[in-house]
Amino acid sequence: MLKSPTFDRMKREIRKTADGSPTLYLPELDEHYHSTHGAVQEAKHVFIENGLNSFSYKNELAILEVGFGCGLNALLTCLEVQSNESKNITYIGIESNPLSDEEQKLMNFSEQITDKNYHSLFGKIQSAKWNELTQISANFQLLKIESKLEEFGFSAHTFDLIYYDAFGPRAQIEMWQRPIFEPLYDTLNTNGMLVTYCAQGQFKRNLKEIGFIVEARPGPPGKREMTTAKKL
Repeated sequence: MLKSPTFDRMKREIRKTADGSPTLYLPELDEHYHSTHGAVQEAKHVFIENGLNSFSYKNELAILEVGFGCGLNALLTCLEVQSNESKNITYIGIESNPLSDEEQKLMNFSEQITDKNYHSLFGKIQSAKWNELTQISANFQLLKIESKLEEFGFSAHTFDLIYYDAFGPRAQIEMWQRPIFEPLYDTLNTNGMLVTYCAQGQFKRNLKEIGFIVEARPGPPGKREMTTAKKL
C-alpha cells in the first residue's frame, strides 16, 4: 500500500489473514495492508477478476499499481498471463516506503498460491531493482518506482488499467480526494479503468465529478462492495 511520509517511522508487524495468507499491520493506525478476511482472495477478486480479466480482448496492456506493497498484485497478474503467450504486460508499481528484505521474506503465499511458477516469479519480483525496468517473464515486464504518487511523472506514461491499493480513507483520507484522481484519469487511455477495493460514497462521487463512469460491484469475502471506474 502507498504510504505518506509519516508512515515511514511506524512499526510494521506480520499477521495472518483468514485464508492463511500473511499481511502487514500498522499498530499505530490499526490498519492492515490487506483484507483480514484473506489477502490472496481479496487481491484475486478485486484486481484480477474485476480488473485484469476485463481486458481479455487486449493483448498489450499497461498497468499502474498505486501502492505496490509486497508485490502480491503484481505476482497474481504475472501468473495469470503466463499461459497466454499473446498477452504482454508492462506493469509499473509505485511505493513510497518499500518493504525491507526481511519483511519481504516473511510474505510467503505458497500455501494459497500453488502455481508451479510461484517461487521463481515472486523471487524475481521481490529482487527486481527499484526504478529499473526488469523482465520478469517472457510476457511481463516490471518497473518498481520508489516515489510518492504526487511526484510520479504521469506525462511520460499512459495506462489501460490502474490498481488503486492505497490504505483506506479512515487511515489515509488524502489519498481518496479528487486532486489525487484527476491525473490518474488523464493518464488512462480511452476505455481504461481504475479498480479498487474501496466503496466509500464520497470517493465514488469524486470519481464521477472528474468524468469516470463508476460501477459498484460485489466485494470480496467480508466486504459488500468494491468499485470500478471507467474512462470512456
